[in-house]
Amino acid sequence: MEANLFNFFFAERSSPSTTTSSSQVLTFHSNAKWNAHFGALKETDKLMVIDFTATWCGPCKFMDPVIQDFAANYKDVEFIKIDVDELMEVSQAFQVQALPTFILIKKGKVVDRVVGVRKEELQRMIVKHTK
Repeated sequence: MEANLFNFFFAERSSPSTTTSSSQVLTFHSNAKWNAHFGALKETDKLMVIDFTATWCGPCKFMDPVIQDFAANYKDVEFIKIDVDELMEVSQAFQVQALPTFILIKKGKVVDRVVGVRKEELQRMIVKHTK
């Protein structure tokens, strides 16, 4: 089973449709892959920042380069982008009601939430939860 999980995560991370340019921002296009990834990450101390977005959302597009920059600078944090229209179940499970919404998770628990175009606040929360 561990080998299968390794192969799954290796394939997921290296797939061109999963990453955005050369950054470490992951995207998920299926609930099953998201659930498997989330389940595995719950067992670690790694901070996960989920960027809930939509292709039609102007403020989301504005924050995209910010998230790319954060992903390049905070290598010990996992950044994930989820399209609310594509993975509606996931956005509903996290009670996303406005875009963009950034949810910070550690050990499977939500530790903070930032709603809107609030770059400085998001950065403060990332720093706070990586110490």
